[in-house]
Amino acid sequence: MKKYLFIITLAAFSGSCNKWLDVKPEDAISKEELFKTESGFLEAINGVYTAAANEQLYGVELSAGLPDALAQSFHLEPNDRNGYYQAAQYNYQDGHAMSRISSIWGKTYNAIANCNLILENINNSTPMLPVNKALVEGEALALRAYLHFDMLRLFGPSFATAPAGKSIPYVTSYSNKVTPLSTVTEALNLMVTDLIKAKEILKRYDPILTEGYKVGYPGDTASKEQQSQVLFQQNRRHRLNYYAVCGTLARVYLYLDKKAEALANAQEVITAGKFPWTKAADFIQSDITLKDRILYPEILFGWFADRYENSYLSRFESGAAGLFIALAAGDNLYETGGVGGEDLRLKHWFTMVKDNSISRYELVKYKRDKETNRHPLVLPAIRLSEMYYIAAETTWDTDPAKALSYLNTVRRQRGIISDINTADKQVFVNELVKEVRKETYAEGQIFYLYKRLNRGIVQESGAVLTPSNKVFVLPLPNDELEYGQR
Repeated sequence: MKKYLFIITLAAFSGSCNKWLDVKPEDAISKEELFKTESGFLEAINGVYTAAANEQLYGVELSAGLPDALAQSFHLEPNDRNGYYQAAQYNYQDGHAMSRISSIWGKTYNAIANCNLILENINNSTPMLPVNKALVEGEALALRAYLHFDMLRLFGPSFATAPAGKSIPYVTSYSNKVTPLSTVTEALNLMVTDLIKAKEILKRYDPILTEGYKVGYPGDTASKEQQSQVLFQQNRRHRLNYYAVCGTLARVYLYLDKKAEALANAQEVITAGKFPWTKAADFIQSDITLKDRILYPEILFGWFADRYENSYLSRFESGAAGLFIALAAGDNLYETGGVGGEDLRLKHWFTMVKDNSISRYELVKYKRDKETNRHPLVLPAIRLSEMYYIAAETTWDTDPAKALSYLNTVRRQRGIISDINTADKQVFVNELVKEVRKETYAEGQIFYLYKRLNRGIVQESGAVLTPSNKVFVLPLPNDELEYGQR
């Protein structure tokens, strides 16, 4: 990392939900020049989002790639053209696996470094609109925590198995000095500190908190996501807004096993009523210009990924050479022989294919139909349903009936009319995990749930892997071991 250069990919959020300015080549700008103007700060924070939404991070890999391969979500042959087979065998020293691991680590910490540079300069004398300054600072803090959290969930042991174990460096300054590894608990507490501060800053200024801010589809008159006259203050769900920070805090607190705090943040999102459940008519709509494949109104925060349309086409809609679920495994996952027979997720996220190769379900959740789609290609980062899952899990010990109500609410929204009714906590947890698997397919989340609960991963055959650090802890890249003196 160069100490006095701020590396950004200049891509601003345009006034339209489904359009960005063209991405220009990577440029190096001296921090003194960049932070002389308000527009420099806005470009800088936009640059972090663009870097994080890179194809090798959340644009593809961390949303619908490596974590789902590790969670056994895909049918993989030894000659898998996407190069996930060895990683899915937890052979992390394989060349394809190590290349991905190194790229994820390096690009994430580069984005973190740029968050730190913004935060170190945000209180200089540059005149800025109070709202814009608060959004830049709050989002930079939230992004720093969000990015570190996923590095911990990949590269550190879980809190459940080793709360005092060494995990990742939590980097809070822009420097070429090596940051020591934090313990799992130390890193999580630093995330909480950043997120609480971000929440406090955004609570005063975030436009999404105003009564007039209405979530909706681009072009719909009911949507008020582009009503602000200031471009930077539009489309708050494409950024780490106030409620997305609440959602991230709920995740981190749950990982820390602080159930009351996790529940409070999840409930803040739920009770706000800001994010409506997607209408079934929109989900099952046959007219592609009106169809919502990703349940867009329910997304608290999503990564904008229109430029990676071809990557998703190649991955999921390319026949038996792509990534898919074998038919039997898909039927088992969505419980088609029982309560899942009417599950809207299976019916509208997948296409059943039977040919001479292998019977399978191909994912069409991210399918694009030129410029006619109702919503942009946004990769769900935090969903409303996750807040219900967190509320359910954190409520069970004190109010099982309420916990079941949270879980059954999501099931009903997905077309499952048969409620779960049990007094057995283990049965409840099993059902909760099954629902998260269904809900977050190819969204990069289920691996982290298995790890947090230290739970065996369900393989395609139905067999369950024994949980261990060999499975759940990715090795640090060789460069980090060498130059970081780990």
